[in-house]
Amino acid sequence: MENPTTVFYVDDNPKSSRLLTSVLEQCGFRVITKNDPIEALALCQKTYFDLALLDYEMPVMSGSQLAQEMKFLVPDVPVVLISGRSTLPATELAFVDAHFGFGTALDDLLSTMRILVRPKLARVAENRADHRAMTQWADST
Repeated sequence: MENPTTVFYVDDNPKSSRLLTSVLEQCGFRVITKNDPIEALALCQKTYFDLALLDYEMPVMSGSQLAQEMKFLVPDVPVVLISGRSTLPATELAFVDAHFGFGTALDDLLSTMRILVRPKLARVAENRADHRAMTQWADST
């Protein structure tokens, strides 16, 4: 993959973080991990990423609280929330683009992550094509 999708993954459980990071990397994603939501919030202002993958249950700040803060800082970045619960209240999902809970298949998570970043990649390709067309027009005048 020429430009892999960069996933910003925040999970307070280092074991879970290492395991899912390894799986994501084997599936072609570039992964930036943080185990502390406060550190993650500070880093998201300084780091480029295509998608945020957040654990729901974390100390100090829940994944949905972190999603809300991230959406204010980087509103165009899709946020996927993962949890051990099969459902969450709608209020917890207000700033989340997708939620995957207990019983979710890994393939469903990966597929959704790819779908969520695809529109952004399409926009980048369209902008490049527009830029090329404008450059060709400028060169021909």
